[in-house]
Amino acid sequence: MTTLALPASRFTDLLAAEWIKLRSLRSTYWAFGCGALAVVGFNANAARADYVNYPHYGGPIRDDFVYWALRDAFTDGSAMILVLVCASIGAITIVGEYATGLVRTTFTAVPDRRALMAAKVVVLTAVMTLFGALVAAASYASSQAILDGRGLGVPISHPGAWRVVVASALLAPVCALVGMGLGAVIRHSATTMVLTTFVLLLLPSFVTDRYRWTASVRHTFPFNAWTRIVDVGYGQSHMLVPKYPATVAGGWVVFAVWAVVAAVVAVVVVDRRDV
Repeated sequence: MTTLALPASRFTDLLAAEWIKLRSLRSTYWAFGCGALAVVGFNANAARADYVNYPHYGGPIRDDFVYWALRDAFTDGSAMILVLVCASIGAITIVGEYATGLVRTTFTAVPDRRALMAAKVVVLTAVMTLFGALVAAASYASSQAILDGRGLGVPISHPGAWRVVVASALLAPVCALVGMGLGAVIRHSATTMVLTTFVLLLLPSFVTDRYRWTASVRHTFPFNAWTRIVDVGYGQSHMLVPKYPATVAGGWVVFAVWAVVAAVVAVVVVDRRDV
């Protein structure tokens, strides 16, 4: 009796399988839905607050209100929510399979772990980029529509507006890939989320920017890079410019490096470690 070898899985098949896994999880829909509502609602509330308080603002703020309007489009608080939501989803894509034991079945069906993890990375990046784009666009549109009640809304064609939207959208896939990378290393959901929160949100606050080398380290964190990119009023009169400032170009590089390194770590760790 001759045993026929199973044909190798095509990469498109792996992409389809990973897409099915991601969309079949009920928790994914809850995370996307609640996360989007929280982010858009947080930004809309910030815009509403400025709409209500604008008559009481002094001259300096009124003269430079474009800066504040663009800050309302995507606030620091909403960015923190987005970071946590996206990192959680990224971690679940790999930790969930290890926790349930499904990963053994997956590796039996697809022995090529590198191809499998590459498919996970591609699907996660595509889905989270789309999610980030929708949330960033909805936040921008809703916040500026509220401010338009006083004629204060900033059109998307305004210099720096697209930068705010694009950077906020790309923050989602970057943090999701970081969550996946840490999840591949740790393989425990609670520990992964604690460490991810520490690395992405807490650790940067412990690094001072008073010295050149510490400032350089501080600038290499994704959240700090996002803050610099979206700060269209950087260096203006109402801002205190740091002694060792970051650059917009450097912020984009930080985004790219974190995403690539996290993806490589996820692929390599899963390929080399036992189940």
